[in-house]
Amino acid sequence: MGLPIARHLFDAGFAVTVFDIDPARRALATSHGVTVAADGRVVASGADVLITVLPGPPELRDAMLGADDVLATLRPGSLWLDLTSNDPRVAVDVAAVADAQGVSVAGAPMGGGVRNAEAATLRFYVGADADAFVRVEPILAALSAPGGIDHVGADITAGFTAKLLANLLWFGQAAAVTEALLLGKSLGLSPTALRATLSASAGGSVFISEHLDALLAGDYREEFGIDRVVEELDILSALAAAQGTPFETSESVVHLHRDALARFGSVGGELLGAKLLEERAGTTLRSTNGTVRSTNE
Repeated sequence: MGLPIARHLFDAGFAVTVFDIDPARRALATSHGVTVAADGRVVASGADVLITVLPGPPELRDAMLGADDVLATLRPGSLWLDLTSNDPRVAVDVAAVADAQGVSVAGAPMGGGVRNAEAATLRFYVGADADAFVRVEPILAALSAPGGIDHVGADITAGFTAKLLANLLWFGQAAAVTEALLLGKSLGLSPTALRATLSASAGGSVFISEHLDALLAGDYREEFGIDRVVEELDILSALAAAQGTPFETSESVVHLHRDALARFGSVGGELLGAKLLEERAGTTLRSTNGTVRSTNE
């Protein structure tokens, strides 16, 4: 995700300096004209805005507060913009250190995958106060489609929480739709025909209308790992327990994806929960003429 983001910001006229632990990614950035630094501390030390695009909360915490302590090199008056699908609790910890250094913060986790990053059609769920939002909006505008910036709230945790909840509903819809189609198929209804019927019904959803074709084509969406799915769902499970809010229905979604991780291992496939349901049913929903139209979330 970071490479196309860096390219688009460079092409939009921003002065961009990047670092990645993967030498191949650094080489690709250099080939596009983007300046590559020796490490993350060098990037942060010269940044007006430091953007982090990392796989998840453990990597984010390690980069910002771990041995490299990238956060410590940010100057007072600079801003940290996190595009990671972060844990709100981790964001709070990092933001507290940033605030003590006089560094502003904004969280803007991304909706969309690599194809969206390459096309600059990402969606952002932004948590930032008014001043920070004004600073990051031109950056996000260069990476998103019109209307793709959703300012959820003033606290840095707002966007992270909203993004996790959106993903919870998406994973839950994937499971519910898969179960419905498997039952329909067992009763003699074609999954492909049901897709059209359900899409136009009161039970229709974005998952059915825009993403179900991937599953019907046998595409379990390998761009996003099932371990990361479980990581996100486990965060929400812990938050619900801490808040004391009902989570029974959602907990079944969590358990399904934990089972999928145990069954398939830490591999790519955010629809592996659906694949596990197919295995349990002894059949698949795959059609011979399915087409993949979905984009990674």
